[in-house]
Amino acid sequence: MSRRHDLDWVRVCAFGLLVLYHVGMYYVSWDWHVKSPQAGPALEPLMLLSSPWRLSLLFLVSGVATAYLLDKADRAAAAAGGRVRFLGPRSWRLLLPLAFGMAVIVPPQSYYEVVEQLPGGYHEGYLAFWARYLAADPSFCDAGGCLILPTWNHLWFVAYLWVYTVVLWGLWRLARPLLDAARTGLAHALSGWGALLWPALLLGLARATLIERFPPTHALVDDLYNHLQYLGVFLLGFLLARQAGFWDALVRLRWPALGLWLGGWLLLAGYNAGLAGQDPAPAVRGLARLCWGLDQWSAIVAVLGFARRLAPGDSPLLRYLAQAVFPVYILHQTVIVVLAHNLQPLGIAPWIEGPGLVLATLGLCFAGHALIRRVPLLRPLFGLARKPPVS
Repeated sequence: MSRRHDLDWVRVCAFGLLVLYHVGMYYVSWDWHVKSPQAGPALEPLMLLSSPWRLSLLFLVSGVATAYLLDKADRAAAAAGGRVRFLGPRSWRLLLPLAFGMAVIVPPQSYYEVVEQLPGGYHEGYLAFWARYLAADPSFCDAGGCLILPTWNHLWFVAYLWVYTVVLWGLWRLARPLLDAARTGLAHALSGWGALLWPALLLGLARATLIERFPPTHALVDDLYNHLQYLGVFLLGFLLARQAGFWDALVRLRWPALGLWLGGWLLLAGYNAGLAGQDPAPAVRGLARLCWGLDQWSAIVAVLGFARRLAPGDSPLLRYLAQAVFPVYILHQTVIVVLAHNLQPLGIAPWIEGPGLVLATLGLCFAGHALIRRVPLLRPLFGLARKPPVS
């Protein structure tokens, strides 16, 4: 197969889930750029349904996609008798949107964060803030520290994906026998129940041993725990992209994985509600972290197994959404932050405002994509080819 349509649907749905999750971040007690005046813990158990696994799933799917892209580039080079053109085009596709996003799309998030959280507020207006943002002004500080500007905020995923792509490219060029041996070993180890158990154990051990010393920062250089889990699943997706035994095992294990995911979620939700703020015993905390890894991987197995079994095939809708998902991802968090902050004076009840934010965000982002896809100069800034593909 030259395309995995089930994984296209997974990617589309996973990025759609990010919209729901980031709207939810406005209403929970966890730290975020802007906060609802009525924020509290009520939604946090629902947020835990996806927070352990949604980004790991995206990195795994990205690893599979990278395998297909690299195979395609390798075949094209062999047919033309030239060099493999992969890292340059891939870097252009990722780094240009990252740079543009940091300079233009992300600054409103930092602006409203400063407006809401800076002691005494901020009253100089957006354009004055934007100039200070681009100048890397270090003076936006509160009791929790200083805002580092410019920043990539939600676009950290793009930066990490590019770094992992470079790592993989280096391994592919310099140590391909090592990759082949790893592929063979993984295909054997993860063709049965091992497809569910071994990654869950490793992810749980990584969290239990590293999360306290290396809490997530999304700052690239000091994020060891995140690199271990995200680079790990990215490489796993790359190595097992075409290993039928692995994917067949996920289909067979989808129901047990679903049960383990939901069971793990109940345990984590109970832990967070009853123990997390009370400095539990190290053994209890360690078990909760192991449970996180089990929940994380079980959810991924369930999603991928059910998608392979049930997802529709190719369609005009899928092709449209697959093209739209990256521009929508780039835009969505800024749209949420701007809308949420400016709706605060209206005092809308969260049960009305929240769904409205989701619908308005999706509507505005897809409207933005409708414009972006029609303007050749805008397309590369949002990760699209300069010319649309011929259908």
